[in-house]
Amino acid sequence: MTVADAPLPPALAHSPARHRLRAGLFGTPFNAAVTALTAAALAWLVPPLLRWTVLDATFSGTSADCAARAGACWAFVGAKFRFFLFAFYPPALHWRPALVILLLLALLAATATPRFWRRGLLPAWPAVIALCWLLMAGAFATPVPSNQWGGLPVTLLVWSVCFAVSLPLAVLLALARRSAMAGLRLLSVAYIELMRGIPMVAILYVAMLILPMALPEGQSMDKTLRAMIMVALFWTAYTAEVVRGGLQAIPPGQQEAAAALGLGYWRTMQLVVLPQALRVVIPGLVNLAIGFLLATSLLAVIGIFDLLNAAKASATDPNWLGFYDEAYLTVALVYFVFGYGGSRYSLWLERRLGGRTPK
Repeated sequence: MTVADAPLPPALAHSPARHRLRAGLFGTPFNAAVTALTAAALAWLVPPLLRWTVLDATFSGTSADCAARAGACWAFVGAKFRFFLFAFYPPALHWRPALVILLLLALLAATATPRFWRRGLLPAWPAVIALCWLLMAGAFATPVPSNQWGGLPVTLLVWSVCFAVSLPLAVLLALARRSAMAGLRLLSVAYIELMRGIPMVAILYVAMLILPMALPEGQSMDKTLRAMIMVALFWTAYTAEVVRGGLQAIPPGQQEAAAALGLGYWRTMQLVVLPQALRVVIPGLVNLAIGFLLATSLLAVIGIFDLLNAAKASATDPNWLGFYDEAYLTVALVYFVFGYGGSRYSLWLERRLGGRTPK
């Protein structure tokens, strides 16, 4: 149990909210000192930030209007917001990436809702992903090359595909690392440690420079697809260690009891061990998913215009040159919404499933 989860003293737990707040802020000399330092820092930071973001900001007009004021140029964000979302995708076809965003968000929402956890959800993943890829490529009408893809659809597509592929592979890898077969265990350990010891940027360069040379002569693979494959293999190693932590938290008696009932290894894993292990590591998996979402910004090093790279490129427009702060703050807000939403979902799911370690 952490300090944040520790129960309050009975007298304080039943006191009015203002008394609990006062005790938390000024109940001890240390709390009072931290409160005073925090208040001083806020008094120093908030007024100039408020002036820049709201009071002196320009909310409409042109870059000339923004230059006449000292605050933020939110008119730039309004003018370039579609470019943030869709980058160089042809403007007349923006309905396609917009539909891709809706499909992926709907798929993620259904996956995050326990009442939709049925077998039908599994085939929905490859079906939706394939439909999104066909929509972006324009397979049903005007084709659009992948070097024109970008923005939020690419970020969500890479994130969803790579994490969805890495999770089942990570489960198998974690089981292999705990296997009694020495050869299988050694191979899994070697793979995990190798991938965890290589920076993601190096993995992306492998996808760009080395993977094409491994293909048969005369054949090629889309740059985005190559990046997805290598990034999924990279994150499988990290996810496997999180899953292995959950497996180690399950007492051996659980597996022994299943064996006594006549269940084989795979049925025991499927029905007894893995459901409990994955429930235990919900915080770790959500934390990894959030970190992976933020890491998709590294796709910029191989020329894939994800959300962050599209926002950065928008500030190079001669008509709106140099408004990088507004671009980065807008993207940061989008990432914050996903990250904060993921953390709150993790807490809700833990309460819903009762994420306690079995005894």
